[in-house]
Amino acid sequence: MVIDINLKILKDGRKHTDSLMQKPIACSLCKSENVITDPESGEIVCSKCGAVISDKMEYQGDDRTRASYSLKSPSRTVGGGRGMPGSLARSDMGLSTVMARSDRDAIGNKIDQSIRPMLERLRTWDYRTQIHGSSDRNLRDAFDQLDNLKHKLVLPDAVVEKAAYIYRKAQERRLVQGRSISAILTAAAYIACREVGIPESLKEIGVANNINHKLVAKAYRVLVSELEINIPISDPVKCVVKVANKATINEKTKRQAIHIMDDVSKRGISAGKDPMRLAATIVYMSCMKTGEDKTQKDIAQAAGVTDATLRNRFRDLRRKLDRH
Repeated sequence: MVIDINLKILKDGRKHTDSLMQKPIACSLCKSENVITDPESGEIVCSKCGAVISDKMEYQGDDRTRASYSLKSPSRTVGGGRGMPGSLARSDMGLSTVMARSDRDAIGNKIDQSIRPMLERLRTWDYRTQIHGSSDRNLRDAFDQLDNLKHKLVLPDAVVEKAAYIYRKAQERRLVQGRSISAILTAAAYIACREVGIPESLKEIGVANNINHKLVAKAYRVLVSELEINIPISDPVKCVVKVANKATINEKTKRQAIHIMDDVSKRGISAGKDPMRLAATIVYMSCMKTGEDKTQKDIAQAAGVTDATLRNRFRDLRRKLDRH
């Protein structure tokens, strides 16, 4: 009799659990139950309005499939366990332990006062053992600045990882010795932005990292020459879009500017020109054609150039377009 009751309870519990697991997921915005699951990123997205319902997908499967899945998942460690993913943008690549500063244990209970001094000593030694020399301290300072740049400029993880890789190569070649860490890191971030295709100028990244433009430019030349990096040419259309968005240009003027930039590129007039200065000139020329009320100062400030530079580039570009 007792066995029958236990089996009944077990079956009822399973039915309750299965009903909870099979409960359909609904979008909180449009209340639609048509959702799409992305196994690579782990996101659950509504197919109707595009809202991200959840960015953490619980994986269900057997242990053998789970083991192979954990090796491919970016949210897990290389060994297949649950932990912080490896990253070049950390001085220890995310492999060392991290002792939290909380006064509560894993369950949530307060830690006893008698063992708190011992935990403080363990935290101190845990921090000290992560730094084995001057190179580790150098990487920690550099990647702290890189993390600040990431939040200030809203850089994607691909740019951060590439900038960290370039900085590590510079440290291996001893290019950091005798030079500013901030200058080398800012130059590495600029190179990463150029390789990925993000239209960030060297001056903008230097201002975000509070470093002199001349030091950053010198460090940039050193990295390009010593590491033999081939810098791709900036996409002029992206520069036009960036200047137009900063200057709050309407869509009609923006499309006109993109059309002019395509014409300039086909004629070869843009060769050897600074992309941001050329973009500012073309946006100003587009404003004149569409009749949008934007001054030279507004567009020059959006592009990070002076009014005189904009006027000179405008006269030169108009003369070349009339000649062709």
